[in-house]
Amino acid sequence: MELTPLVGMACHGSGCPTVYTTEGTDLVVQGYIVPDQRGAGEVPEGETLVRIPLQLLVAAMRKLPADG
Repeated sequence: MELTPLVGMACHGSGCPTVYTTEGTDLVVQGYIVPDQRGAGEVPEGETLVRIPLQLLVAAMRKLPADG
């Protein structure tokens, strides 16, 4: 799977929260692992909850094509 950065956060180090597009119709998000996932219900094996800033999602939505 090839990931193309769509929008990322400006920060002082590497590994900042980022939203990527794939060659298909999916988005991939990189964020901070939520340390206490107890209140989320069942999180399937192979998945985790990540926290990303709201303004990053808003910026990502603005960059997506209108027909996507």
